[in-house]
Amino acid sequence: MTDGVRGPLDGLLVADFSRVLAGPYATMLLADLGADVIKVEGPAGDDTRTWTPPVRDGVATYYLGVNRGKRSVVLDFREPRDARLARELARRADVVIENFKPGGLARYGLDHTSVSAVNPGVVYASISGFGTGPGRDVPGYDLMVQAISGLMSLTGDPEGPAYRAGISVFDVMAGNHAAIGILAALRHRDSTGRGQLVEVNLLSSALTGLVNHSSAYAAGGTVPYRMGNAHPSVFPYEPLPTADRDLIVTAANDGQFRRLCEVLGIPETADDPRFRHNADRTGRREELRPILVERLRTRGALEWFDLLVAAGVPCGPINTIDGGFAMAERFGLDPVVEAGEGERAVPTTRNPIRFSETPAAYRLPPPVLDEHGEDVRAWLEGGPDPREQTANGEGARARKENGEGPRGRTESGEDLPERPTNGEGPRARTENGDA
Repeated sequence: MTDGVRGPLDGLLVADFSRVLAGPYATMLLADLGADVIKVEGPAGDDTRTWTPPVRDGVATYYLGVNRGKRSVVLDFREPRDARLARELARRADVVIENFKPGGLARYGLDHTSVSAVNPGVVYASISGFGTGPGRDVPGYDLMVQAISGLMSLTGDPEGPAYRAGISVFDVMAGNHAAIGILAALRHRDSTGRGQLVEVNLLSSALTGLVNHSSAYAAGGTVPYRMGNAHPSVFPYEPLPTADRDLIVTAANDGQFRRLCEVLGIPETADDPRFRHNADRTGRREELRPILVERLRTRGALEWFDLLVAAGVPCGPINTIDGGFAMAERFGLDPVVEAGEGERAVPTTRNPIRFSETPAAYRLPPPVLDEHGEDVRAWLEGGPDPREQTANGEGARARKENGEGPRGRTESGEDLPERPTNGEGPRARTENGDA
């Protein structure tokens, strides 16, 4: 950890049986905050290892983006020994997370009922597409959920086709919901000693994530429809053209609109009875838009950005991704960090949460398939704890090549503390899973 500071989840053991995005995103967040995450993969590895292009040093950047901070072990559940080791990992874990088809892990004794019987303190998080009821057999892919939830009906030009969002937005949202659920269940366990099942599904995450549109239907009986980049209840709240490119302008209240007009050099517009209040502006947006555009076309987007932000008017240029990173750098947000050290270090996006006492850390790069398999399998059969490793997270094979012993070091170069050789985490458990 940075300067010897341990993360808020230090000592927490997470058995990660998830694949692709929602689950791996959740466990990456936990790893950033100090949890020890063991990523269990089938012989072919996580699907995203092959989702290319783009690549970095031959590895899919998709995979790299959501798997830092973890150790990889290959376990083929169809093999009796591997299934037994997977059950042993689940027995030792504080948290188990999976996104298999509902019920799919029961045959291996890795479902919540089986795991909690031997580990009653476990927080078991399960992510599905459409829940464990009638939708249990429907495959859960983000694009499907964008369509089924109604998001695509809200995205695109009113006269054109529906569009998907540019990212797998509900996978990411469900991953965040899973992380929140896990942390809440851990707090409950701290108070009661009891674990519990935490269930998240993409469709429910989607419906809550549609926020005002969901409320329009649930509370108001209104079915909203796509308006392009316009907002149904606020104007201006959309991209408007400047001399070089579009600028998002979000003057969402009367005060912001007045300041916008002042900066644009048309202060009288704020006092025009047609545009005095938000409801007026929203109802007469087709009259107001050309008045604003005429002034905005006299300068470029970045120049207007500086002038308007200085006046307290929310706005922003429509950037490509590199421009987004550049803006974050400009604001001192340091958006890129390195996961791991030395030749294994991988540039990655910073965890968005800042802690004053226990900062996020990025000790391990995304693992090579089964990179830590020898260590983890030995540990599950009574050997030394695999967390006693070098600072860059190399497994036994890499350590042997480097001539190093089994103990690791922190990022500051200090020896990691000795851990018990029974392979248990900070709260050693009996065979019954009791603390």
